[in-house]
Amino acid sequence: MATEYGAYGDPPWRDAEPQYPGQPYHGGGPPGYEPPRYQPQPQPPGPQPPGPQRPRSTAVTVIAASALALGLIGLVISLIGVATEVMPRTFTAGQQRQITDWEYGRSWRALSAGQIFPASVSYQAPAVLDDSSLTLTARRIGIARQSGCQAATDAAAAQVLARNGCRTMLRATYADGTDSYVVTVGVAVLPSTAQAEAADTALSAAALVGGIRPGVHALAFKNTAAAWFTDSRRQLSGSFRAGTYVALYTVGYADDRPREPVSGDSYADGEMTSVGSGVAQAVLAEVGAPAPPPRCPGTPGC
Repeated sequence: MATEYGAYGDPPWRDAEPQYPGQPYHGGGPPGYEPPRYQPQPQPPGPQPPGPQRPRSTAVTVIAASALALGLIGLVISLIGVATEVMPRTFTAGQQRQITDWEYGRSWRALSAGQIFPASVSYQAPAVLDDSSLTLTARRIGIARQSGCQAATDAAAAQVLARNGCRTMLRATYADGTDSYVVTVGVAVLPSTAQAEAADTALSAAALVGGIRPGVHALAFKNTAAAWFTDSRRQLSGSFRAGTYVALYTVGYADDRPREPVSGDSYADGEMTSVGSGVAQAVLAEVGAPAPPPRCPGTPGC
């Protein structure tokens, strides 16, 4: 069978084979014909080297730096707050006084009347007895109801107490071991230790009225050793202070003898002063016991 490539065994037609790249040209074709030359195909471009990096925006850098600074500040503040909660708290001098005054002020409410005014108290014998080791005893006769400071004191003493904020007076009467002398002691409750000190100083410096220093009214109890004890039978008065309290005392005879100056009788004056001050200080030792120093354990919320 014949083809355009010729029969089997015959030589192929010259120039009948297509020209392939790299195959030599065998001639043929019209005069002046030049076969097309092989043109290499263009290769796709390869990966390009990276261009220059664009500089980061200045605004972005500033924002990032500001955020970092704010974060660090917040962390420091948080650490300070934690340290403040964990470390023991300290109080200023003013805060310490306020806390101490509050501790003193709650004492008279927390104690019973029998605790404030014990059934018996001990006191030192006066110097006129020439026996400083001797201890005497006074017994409680009765306790009055709570009253206002003005109602329980002389006018001059009431003014001093009112000026320093006194609102409450607690009173009781005692008799010495021989029932010769009776003592009324009144505890004035004041708002602060400074006001109590000011009141005590003013009372101690007050002028005598009728031969006696202004102080607490006498408190009598019927059918007792103090049945005759009235203001007109008071012989001497005085005061002491402890904490936010001022203890005013007044002393007189247990019988019905009228007021007589005892300044000229060293024995009577010594015994009355000894029993009066002894009872007042014993009462203050209960209600005006030293308050614990302000402290904070340092736990959160303290």
